[in-house]
Amino acid sequence: MSKRGKMAKRRITQETFDDAVRENMEEFEMDPDEALRDAVEQFESQGVDLSCIVKAVPAVTADDKQEEQTHEVLKALDSLRIGRDSAAVADVTADMKCFTEQCSVGFAQRYLAAQKEAYPIILSYCKKSVEEQVQDSVLAALSALAALTDGQPDLLDAEGQQFLLDVLKEHRADSSVTCTAICVARHCCIKHEQNRQDLVKGGLLPLLTGAITQHSGCAELIKEASSALRVVTFDDDVRVTFGNAHEHAKMIVLEHNGLKVLIESAKAHLKNTSVLSELCATLARLAVRNEFCQDICDLGGLKLMMTLLADSYESAELVRQVLSAIRAVAGNDDVKDTVVSAGGVQLIVIAMNRHMSNPSVCEQGCACLSVLALRKPNNCKVIMENGGALAAVQAMKAHSDAINVQKQGCMLLRNLVARMRNYSQLILEMGAEALIAQAVQTHQDCGDVGKAALRDLGCQVELRELWTGKHGSLVN
Repeated sequence: MSKRGKMAKRRITQETFDDAVRENMEEFEMDPDEALRDAVEQFESQGVDLSCIVKAVPAVTADDKQEEQTHEVLKALDSLRIGRDSAAVADVTADMKCFTEQCSVGFAQRYLAAQKEAYPIILSYCKKSVEEQVQDSVLAALSALAALTDGQPDLLDAEGQQFLLDVLKEHRADSSVTCTAICVARHCCIKHEQNRQDLVKGGLLPLLTGAITQHSGCAELIKEASSALRVVTFDDDVRVTFGNAHEHAKMIVLEHNGLKVLIESAKAHLKNTSVLSELCATLARLAVRNEFCQDICDLGGLKLMMTLLADSYESAELVRQVLSAIRAVAGNDDVKDTVVSAGGVQLIVIAMNRHMSNPSVCEQGCACLSVLALRKPNNCKVIMENGGALAAVQAMKAHSDAINVQKQGCMLLRNLVARMRNYSQLILEMGAEALIAQAVQTHQDCGDVGKAALRDLGCQVELRELWTGKHGSLVN
């Protein structure tokens, strides 16, 4: 058996797990909690993966018949299944909400429901609710579909795709319905390249940008639509060799005016940090070309980011997303200079020092300064004078176990001295050599960048020659 085969965990069905719990209760007279705990321990000790198992004692009906024991999510699903062909959606709203609540408990509940054919049942109610034209029913059915598809994008089929697109077109004036439908689309696009491509081909992108513009005052919808736009630029489906992430980003910007839509939306929600975080995260994903970076700057996006960094530096999550966006747009060399001349370095260092205990902020801060320093000796001077190198050293010291902080810290220190060797001694006096050496030793992925930093700082470093071309021939 291969190593991978040995490492793969065994799986069991929900029925097998439930039988073990029931046996503990009936044969060994354990109380329900003890029976459940023992079953979990027994299976886990045998190397069984219980991530898709509902770890709860099945509920018993009033008749107390063994065969009628079932989980809450399946009870709700059974009620929906019974009324599928006859009941109006309004008549099963309580069961629909119960099903949604149970699916929201955890992935195991959603997985179990999907195994019991929940998707076609919920989709049929969604379509029926739209036909009945009762908003509460539409929302209830869509919410159930959103809960069911969370983490299960494979459930969506061609019928479901078309339904979502139709709802977004026909109910675009209803912010609640639109928001929930977008949530379903987002869930079905995460880690599923085919769904992304199909929905984009079906016209999803203009529906998303249009929703942001039409419902500019609805914070939840803007967050949902912005997140959905970002998800279609992901390349996270391991089953696909090449995705359309870059192409989708270009379409959002060039065909649907995405940058302006997002930046204008951010300007309208300057007091809402969660909305601003989402919008900055999406802008960062769209800065995939040199001219797009410049467009963000020209549209006032960079000025907005600087303002947020200055005025909202207390919010760690917003700071992280703003730094990520600045890092992305600063891939353009002209934007680098604009950031530095606008006082961006000082703001980044202040933000890092304020959130030194937060590894994500430290990572993005170092990465941001690293991009600004790349190929820019004058920018390196500003970074050194404003404590950027010291902030990086302190971040590496504070987060020795965070590999990304270590990598970005090493890259920043290297970029600072790559064309300005006179800074080497100053950085070494801060204790950089020991920290970089520790990162190289502790984190395998820091090897190359760490050794390059040590080399450029003038330190002694062992560079291994992987192949010299000697002692053998490629030709027999």
